[in-house]
Amino acid sequence: MGGPRNRSWRKAPNSPELLSPAGDMERLEAAVRFGADAVYLAGKDYGMRAAPGNFTPEELARAVEFCHQQGVRVYVTCNTLPRNQELDALPGFLSHCQSCGVDGLIISDLGVLALAREFAPQTEYHISTQTGIVNYAAAQACYDLGARRVVLARELSLEEIAGIRACTPPDLALEAFAHGSMCVSFSGRCLLSNYMAGRDANRGQCAQPCRWEYTLTEKQRPNQHFPIIQGEQGTYILNSNDLRMIEHIPAMVQAGVSSLKIEGRAKSAYYVASVTAAYRRAIDFFQEHPDSTLPPEILEETEKISHRTYSPGFFFGGEPGQTSDRSQYTRKYELAAVCQGRMGEYVLLRERNRFFAGDEADILQPGGESLRATLRELYNEDWEPIQSAPHAEMLVYWKTDLNIQAGAYLRIRKE
Repeated sequence: MGGPRNRSWRKAPNSPELLSPAGDMERLEAAVRFGADAVYLAGKDYGMRAAPGNFTPEELARAVEFCHQQGVRVYVTCNTLPRNQELDALPGFLSHCQSCGVDGLIISDLGVLALAREFAPQTEYHISTQTGIVNYAAAQACYDLGARRVVLARELSLEEIAGIRACTPPDLALEAFAHGSMCVSFSGRCLLSNYMAGRDANRGQCAQPCRWEYTLTEKQRPNQHFPIIQGEQGTYILNSNDLRMIEHIPAMVQAGVSSLKIEGRAKSAYYVASVTAAYRRAIDFFQEHPDSTLPPEILEETEKISHRTYSPGFFFGGEPGQTSDRSQYTRKYELAAVCQGRMGEYVLLRERNRFFAGDEADILQPGGESLRATLRELYNEDWEPIQSAPHAEMLVYWKTDLNIQAGAYLRIRKE
């Protein structure tokens, strides 16, 4: 992991917080290692992402301790809409979060907020995007109820955010999503998954039917399927594009956004590392060069992960757009290996996808910088020379004098 980063929680003027997702401990460590100021995560219950491993009570305590040692804040999602039978265990969970030193609870339900004020009174309350904050009156009402942050609805423009900022107390922080998947429904208030798959999106179990392929049927011909648009693959009529605002960070800050949130608690540690590294570098660049254009190498980092077509969402007043002819991700690079550390003149790699001697690797280092190198002189665990690493999770020794750090990601361009 390396030593503490000693990042101060006191931000420079107009420098936003970089808030990264953490679906489990591996992803949390990636977020911290690659420059997050804060992470958001969930316990085993009450979070809007049930698919990731999430954190047991013991893991939560260790996660908070680790993050605080690195100067990173921890926010716990408690933003499902719990039913009656789920409330009995909630006071204990909230008390545990406070005892662990959690910095903030992300909440969408008024009943949960009332319980948090009773059982975790020393913890900040952040109002989730699930609540649908789209105006200053709603933001003010949340502040009056004890919230110190609102996570704004994704459907807002920068102009509308500036209006909220102008009409709310300065100590009410405004958080907004800057990168990641978009939901076809208003701020995630979707019943489609519940209806089609029996999985409640408002309790963290969304099956993402908006990403499925659809065709049209006619009642009298139920076995015939007609494409909704011309083409053999049918249509993905609900398939939203992904959000990317890395080029427009100064505009978000000027509008009053104080925390830039990366979506993706269900995504891989590599995704967390790559996007966090890109936004860390972008924030730092714009802090020093507020009127400059983002360097292309920083923007390019966001192309090295799997993603759908990018858009600026609703921020500039338009629609985020949809890709209706496919739901596949764009994959320009493939993760090949993760560096485990160095042994003398060798770097120890753990394989993630097959790679070959002679491949040109693009290496993302902790801290966000990248370098390129040719993978030569590879050896297996028995110190036998090898020409490829074909087995999942196999260990490979790479002889190189490059300073490859533990936790670095090696990826191979595929197109």
